[in-house]
Amino acid sequence: MDIAAVAMDMSQAKLMQDVSLAVTKQAMDMQEQQTAKLVEMLEAPHPTAGHNFDVSI
Repeated sequence: MDIAAVAMDMSQAKLMQDVSLAVTKQAMDMQEQQTAKLVEMLEAPHPTAGHNFDVSI
């Protein structure tokens, strides 16, 4: 195998690794945003909480 072919293979491998890393970072950022929205939603009070209650005598 000549040097040019080895260099080309290494370049392609690095490109594939860089693309994979970029996709993984994007997925992590998206998951972080979804988690933040979920936490925000869980911390918000329920809009009808405390308005009605059942009493039995």
